[in-house]
Amino acid sequence: MDRVAANRLRWRCRRGLLELDLVLARLSTAELTDEEAQALGALLALPDRDLWDIVCGRSDRYEPRLAPLVARLRSL
Repeated sequence: MDRVAANRLRWRCRRGLLELDLVLARLSTAELTDEEAQALGALLALPDRDLWDIVCGRSDRYEPRLAPLVARLRSL
């Protein structure tokens, strides 16, 4: 992933929920593969509450292709 795309993704990781911001900030500083970046982009399209429910494990309503990234987010 190039620098511009990485910066855009980091900017999109800034959300309205503090808890979500903290988790996404940890992930956004890590090196992401192109697949992970695309998966993160798909997750960031969700509303904050839906995304938080997925990250904290209250919801499993996401595409199966996003499972590896969701597991990584849950481990943070």
